[in-house]
Amino acid sequence: MFIRYTERLADVGASASVGSVADSYDNTMAEAPNGTFKAELIEMQGPWRDFEQVERAIFQWVTWYNEERLHSALDYVPPAEYERDFQRSLEEEPQTA
Repeated sequence: MFIRYTERLADVGASASVGSVADSYDNTMAEAPNGTFKAELIEMQGPWRDFEQVERAIFQWVTWYNEERLHSALDYVPPAEYERDFQRSLEEEPQTA
């Protein structure tokens, strides 16, 4: 399996992870939302009737996660609101040459 994975990465010009063996530091940014997703949606709200039900639930969860959840690192402001306010602050600042 690993050999096929490495060959596929080479085929598309991608490089493999350079993290040390048996650590997850290079995957942390992806694994945090994955674990939350599995715990909050897949495991807690099943059993699922069919693929379409899961697909709709995933869309709703991702929308909530990216746009509505209160994020502690953002002073409990939803990510979409924080991003909007940040972009507005950039537009309001005078641009220097």
